[in-house]
Amino acid sequence: MKKLFLLLLIGALMGACSNGKKKSGENDSSETMSLAAAGATFPMPYYNMVIKDYIVQKGVQVTYGGIGSGGGIKSLKDKVVDFGATDAFLSDDKMAEMPAEIVHIPTCLGAVVIAYNLPEVSGLKLTDELLEGIFMGDITKWNDTRIKANNEDANLPDSPITIVHRSDGSGTTHIFSDYMSKISARWAKDVGTGKALQWPAGMGAKGNPGVAGTIKSTVGSIGYIGSEYAFAQKIPVALLQNKSGQYIEPSIESISASAQGALPDDTRVMLTNSDDPGAYPICGFTWLILYKDQAYNGRSKAQAQTTLNFLDWIVSADAQAVAPKVNYAPLPQKAVDRAKAILRSVNYGGEAILE
Repeated sequence: MKKLFLLLLIGALMGACSNGKKKSGENDSSETMSLAAAGATFPMPYYNMVIKDYIVQKGVQVTYGGIGSGGGIKSLKDKVVDFGATDAFLSDDKMAEMPAEIVHIPTCLGAVVIAYNLPEVSGLKLTDELLEGIFMGDITKWNDTRIKANNEDANLPDSPITIVHRSDGSGTTHIFSDYMSKISARWAKDVGTGKALQWPAGMGAKGNPGVAGTIKSTVGSIGYIGSEYAFAQKIPVALLQNKSGQYIEPSIESISASAQGALPDDTRVMLTNSDDPGAYPICGFTWLILYKDQAYNGRSKAQAQTTLNFLDWIVSADAQAVAPKVNYAPLPQKAVDRAKAILRSVNYGGEAILE
């Protein structure tokens, strides 16, 4: 069934790539009035909002399928979408496996939160050691003395901890596991960092919506999800002790603080475990990825122009202003500048697309 669903989704996305007639009054040369993309569920609430705005403003139909970062990378590799979406940038080795050179366009910043379902507990505080103990499966009950020592006023129940994690290839998992590998030598050795992991404990659910839904319906559960999914479903989230020893809640300000460090020209950087004392510790960019040379697979220059116009718009001030409305942080100006420079390096058979 999963394979059938994926085939149907890819078919729908390919259909969305079909050419349409140019609307009267359009001031660009694009004849193709539709785009198709697929990938990360982490930024999906943001993408859904900005895509809706873009359709209204520009009359270009954009279809986005939230199938996980792994699916987004594969969809671009198979050339069935105009661009993919991932919360885990491609390593040099993964870049070499792609059919041609690709580029990363950061679109916003988000937090991966530790959500839990304990009806009588609010403001749960977790240290690095507690995160390691819980997610490695060592701490199995909520009233474990180690959790109680850090939450003296909490009415912690004498009940088992149910860990919920992603079952699909996920950039959210990559961000979470990257953080865990930085704060736990044992995690780094036994589990590691990646979009898909061999989990030492817990149950899997598909996508951020699946994990959020499972946590919300399962008393005693805990797991990691994109912050907007927790906020939208009113699921409590833990305060995490950051590198400076401060217990931090996820917020636009604490997410933005994570991006205050250096940013490479290609924007491929992890923001977890920031040195900034006000930073929430599990944050990351999310990216849209595309081929640097758009002249492939019989693709028209008009389709390439339409793709670049949308990507240039999503890093514009208008689109970035939408991010806080769904609990994402807008890109810092240095990331906007990098993104625009990268987009202007994208070409069609060597010919520039954007001025």
